[in-house]
Amino acid sequence: MSNIPTPAIKPNAEDSFAITFAPLSLEEIYAKANDSANGAVVVMSGMVRHQTDGKPVVALEYQAYEPMALRVFYQIAADVRSLWSDVNRVVIYHRVGRLRVGEISVLVAVGCPHRSEAFAACRYAIDTLKHHAPIWKKEHWTDGRSSWVSIGACEQLKEGC
Repeated sequence: MSNIPTPAIKPNAEDSFAITFAPLSLEEIYAKANDSANGAVVVMSGMVRHQTDGKPVVALEYQAYEPMALRVFYQIAADVRSLWSDVNRVVIYHRVGRLRVGEISVLVAVGCPHRSEAFAACRYAIDTLKHHAPIWKKEHWTDGRSSWVSIGACEQLKEGC
């Protein structure tokens, strides 16, 4: 990712970004990434799983510094467009609040003419988001304990949280 994003970064009109408390919809995100010039739309869906490091999880709670997180999303999309010039749409939505096991926490979608570029761009977008977006999660375990962790720390620990 380029240098730290600045407020001057403006999103492309065809792209869509959000930090939201509302449940995420695969159909809505797919529709936002779809375009008649696309030959592929790749969607990555991150969800709350039932365990972390063998410890049973009952819920995750996400918080974000929204203004900066959105600027990071805009920068990711700008980087995607500079690396894959034929990308037509970039969509990045992340939930905040308390989510139960099985609920979708993040959706990233990329639409472009060819599948190989769509896959590569989508992977770049989610990997970069995990390393740079100011988003934190609190893991709630079945034993009643909980702990906050940056989603970037998950990738550094190779946990893929």
